[in-house]
Amino acid sequence: MMINEQRLLERFLRYVQIDSPTREEGDFARILMAEMQELGLEVEMDGAGEVVGSNSGNLIGRLNGQLDRDPILFSSHMDTVSPGRGIKPVIKDGTIYSDGTTILGADNKAGIAALMEAFAVLKETSAPHGDVEVAFTIFEEGGLFGSKNLDYTRLKAKKGFVLDSGGDPGDIIIAGPAQAKIDVTFTGLEAHAGVAPETGISAIMIAADAISRMKLLRIDEETTANIGSIEGKGPTNIVTKEVRIQAEARSLSDEKLKAQTDHMAECCYEAARKFNGKADVVIAPAYGAFSIPEDHALVSELKAVFAQMGIQAKTARSGGGSDTNVFNANGIPSVNLAIGERKPHTLEEHLHIRDLNTTAELVLRLMQG
Repeated sequence: MMINEQRLLERFLRYVQIDSPTREEGDFARILMAEMQELGLEVEMDGAGEVVGSNSGNLIGRLNGQLDRDPILFSSHMDTVSPGRGIKPVIKDGTIYSDGTTILGADNKAGIAALMEAFAVLKETSAPHGDVEVAFTIFEEGGLFGSKNLDYTRLKAKKGFVLDSGGDPGDIIIAGPAQAKIDVTFTGLEAHAGVAPETGISAIMIAADAISRMKLLRIDEETTANIGSIEGKGPTNIVTKEVRIQAEARSLSDEKLKAQTDHMAECCYEAARKFNGKADVVIAPAYGAFSIPEDHALVSELKAVFAQMGIQAKTARSGGGSDTNVFNANGIPSVNLAIGERKPHTLEEHLHIRDLNTTAELVLRLMQG
């Protein structure tokens, strides 16, 4: 049983030309819902959109099977990063690019196209399969908010496959980091910068001192940290009273994540004390880490299927978060699979057509068990 490579390619090209920026997934979701119903899936939309401010909820689909096996879950997200409006795909030497003015949207419409092709093959061949569930999520980019607000009572799956990682098909992501957001407001004291600067306290100097104390970027093989933004506005003749920084830390280890965020907070407090100012630090967990053992049945199954396809599978750990983190936290052991996304989130994003085909074939084999 073979996938229809031309139909798959046309589907992907069509999907990326449907605008679906984060919080505006509605048009794409409605098209997907209709196509899923045509392919025999039971489909519903949950209420996550109302919670997170999107014009669509998550799509939850189910295709009942004939084989007596535990239901399995597949997932990809519907939203794309900016600039992602008016995408014009271009094919060159077996690879799909955008025209260079936008992203391509293979992150994550390559996963969606592969899943929909597999469902199409099952329908046209009436091939036996187990129960299959699918979650097409909203607002994944920027915080995994769709999967965080997914109605998990509607899912029965005992294992999950998320199609949302860069790299070569055959890479199995078995661990992903927890992330925490750090939001700091430094407060000083205004004064005239020319007449009496010594009576003021510069929030900019406090922030600069705090950041200079911090261990940032690559902390160790499991941990990273970054300052994303710093904002302090005012005229040059006034000592700046307030500065805000926004940062993050990630780690595969919960203990290391706490140690890093505590360190960053203490740097802020130390700097505030030094200049007799104030630092208000808010640390907010974004999502938890996940880790699937190398010898887990889920990994063994994947390696066996890849071997049948002539692919040497390998496991890896990721420094990025994905819906996989959230599915694991909600009791569905899941891994993230590489589907050939190349340079996602950039104008150079591209996808090899062969990787799109391989992903669809993998999904089809997993559905059939």
